[in-house]
Amino acid sequence: MPTLSVLTARVSAGGHLAPDEVAVAAAALAAAEESDEAKAAFLTAFAKKGETPDELAAFANAFRARAVNPGVEAWSARAIDIVGTGGDHAGGFNISSLVVLVLASAGVVVMKHGNRGITSKCGSADLLAGLGVNLEAPPETLRRALDELGFVFFFAPAYHPAFKHIAPVRKALAAQGQRTVFNILGPLINPGRPAHVLLGTFSAASVPKLAGALETLGARAGLAAHGVIDGERGIDELTTATVNRVRGFGAHRAIDAEWHAEDFGLKRAPFTDLIGGDLATNLAIVETLLAGKGPAGLVDTIVLNAATALWIVGRVPDVRAGLEPARDLLLGGAVRRKIAAVREFYLS
Repeated sequence: MPTLSVLTARVSAGGHLAPDEVAVAAAALAAAEESDEAKAAFLTAFAKKGETPDELAAFANAFRARAVNPGVEAWSARAIDIVGTGGDHAGGFNISSLVVLVLASAGVVVMKHGNRGITSKCGSADLLAGLGVNLEAPPETLRRALDELGFVFFFAPAYHPAFKHIAPVRKALAAQGQRTVFNILGPLINPGRPAHVLLGTFSAASVPKLAGALETLGARAGLAAHGVIDGERGIDELTTATVNRVRGFGAHRAIDAEWHAEDFGLKRAPFTDLIGGDLATNLAIVETLLAGKGPAGLVDTIVLNAATALWIVGRVPDVRAGLEPARDLLLGGAVRRKIAAVREFYLS
């Protein structure tokens, strides 16, 4: 069995790892006995080589196996995750969190997996907690939430104890500006294993990698997307303010394209419409949105994502057909009622 140092030498020379070698690397990274220096050397070399879709899928399998099982298999085949990698530093509002509420209001089962803000002022966990979700709810409560609310939020630190021995190295490398495989692994290791995924990523180059990994992992249908703000910046979202690089997987594997707002009869928005802030700011934006006074580009972006998700799970024949029902749910009171139900559920 190769050691982590042997695997580091292999990827430093540009070699790719087989699934069994990735399993060895994952075990070493998750082990308390392996030194932080050895872990940092491997992660740096692996990132510089560039992860292949098969390597990402193998890492995902290794850390899925180490995750806490929430026992939601009865819902997984119908469920979708609306998730972003984070790390884009674009300052956008928590679009995916509102999309979750739109979909749950439509009766679509949603299993969202995420964390508090790390590279942003307000992560998905921060906003959903601000809207009433209990991040520390045990699995039995979450199973009841799937029945009563139609969605759950899996707070990543509670479901991935193996990351405990990797966190210090990740933090040290991040301080040096070094990304690692863990910057893009999160969307692949949802402990609920939903069959459908709408995934946003921080770079155009990672779109085909993540789509390919989800294909290998057996996702039923989905889309990976990156929004290009300009030549220098991008966002881990599908938006009406960007050129969107998209790649499908599963039932939508034939999709490999650029999507624009105009393709769906929507207006191209200024990126400033999508800017968020800290938790208090984003909660105020939610209230403005639900009152029908939100920025048009933000409203359209939430609607576009929700419509895309409705199409991914087979509720509508194409994205355009999902726009009107998604807009009605967001602005017609259904999402406001869902938030009220969330607060009541987690307080009871």
